[in-house]
Amino acid sequence: MDFFCSLFLVPSRILNVLRKLLLFLALALVGGYLWYAHALSAIGDGETRKIVKIPKGASMQSIATQLKEEGVIRSARAFSLYVRLHGEDSSLQAGSFVLRLSQSVSEIVETLTTGASEEISLTIPEGYTVKDIDALVAGEGLAETGAILTCAQTCDFSSFEFLPPRTDMAKRGGKIEGYLYPDTYYVSPADFHPKFFLERLLTTFRHRVVEEKKAAIDGSDRSLHAIITMASLIEEETRKAGERPIVSGILWKRFDNGIGLGVDAAVRYILEKPSSAITLDDLEVDSPYNLRKYRGLPPGPIASPSLSSIEAALAPEESKYLYYLHGTDGVIRYAETNDEHNENKKKYLR
Repeated sequence: MDFFCSLFLVPSRILNVLRKLLLFLALALVGGYLWYAHALSAIGDGETRKIVKIPKGASMQSIATQLKEEGVIRSARAFSLYVRLHGEDSSLQAGSFVLRLSQSVSEIVETLTTGASEEISLTIPEGYTVKDIDALVAGEGLAETGAILTCAQTCDFSSFEFLPPRTDMAKRGGKIEGYLYPDTYYVSPADFHPKFFLERLLTTFRHRVVEEKKAAIDGSDRSLHAIITMASLIEEETRKAGERPIVSGILWKRFDNGIGLGVDAAVRYILEKPSSAITLDDLEVDSPYNLRKYRGLPPGPIASPSLSSIEAALAPEESKYLYYLHGTDGVIRYAETNDEHNENKKKYLR
């Protein structure tokens, strides 16, 4: 009897061990599944985008590591496992891709295997120069530094008949400076080309200004180039849209009466000193952009003016003033005479 009982005790112990082993395996599988599912989920939400450049010849493992380092996936190991399980090892493509942080690994893999790339929004702020736009585009990884600037100076834009026949095209932003309409544009990193992008900005200018403001431009006794050049000065000399009509009136009055405009923003432009202090030596520079030395308008615009600055240049507000300045408190003050202007300097420039 004892012999037969002992035969049944051995399987019972083995069964307990097997039960524990199966429980462990089940927990491991559940834990592994939960980790894997979480690792494949989107790392964020919203529409935050990142441009990721996958180099030619990159291995699947190096791509996984790059995506993890750039913060678009949770785990390089989970990404690699997913790609292998779905047989996409050799399907990942090189190139520039726009990836949203709200994309899961499956969506990212689909983007990288199909070569499809979303468009991204690129906002050109009012008052930007060609050089500023060049830096913005380069900063987004859409083109190399200098690509936009070089194209502005050398590309053929003769199809845009409103551009002036400038003789100093090779300087700074070329003849398209000031005519690149500031707005938000949607671009595809994979298809980005400097000339095509600049043509889009010029086309928008044609539509929003040349065509929509045609009646006002035709009714003016000034050329489009003079209007846009003045508008760029107004853009740089004002801080609020409400200031622009009266500042426009002051500058046009000085221009029409042969009084020097004295706009230092033009000196800053030619010397490429957008924010640092202007020195006495700077004000001695022999350039038609030095409006302390030369009367009239500079050779061309010094920035891309906003629509409100263009409208102000087209419809200046008459006033008794000939001078203006912004105090250190940001408030603009006007003056009728040079003596009053100097008094304002003493009071409000500290």
